[in-house]
Amino acid sequence: MSRRTQAERDAMTVEIGYALFSGGLVAVATFVGVSLPALLLDLSDGWDRGLFRAGAALGGLAFATRVVHVLWRFPRAGEEGRLPPAGPTRDVRRDSDP
Repeated sequence: MSRRTQAERDAMTVEIGYALFSGGLVAVATFVGVSLPALLLDLSDGWDRGLFRAGAALGGLAFATRVVHVLWRFPRAGEEGRLPPAGPTRDVRRDSDP
């Protein structure tokens, strides 16, 4: 097993942070979207609790799904080769005169 470089470890840390942050945003949006009728409409207590619980459950599911989706797509150094370079690269091509 090869050791990871500092750049690879930093890239994974950034990817984990992005996955958690975007997962949190998706979870909040899902919770608000599901439980918004309970806040805007005059529903019975049973419906209010049901919508909030459904919003929390679906928000948690959306969070987990988003985190797994983002991290699953991240390239693994041992399986798919090294990570792409961090900065822009130049493609130097020289035209040969016949």
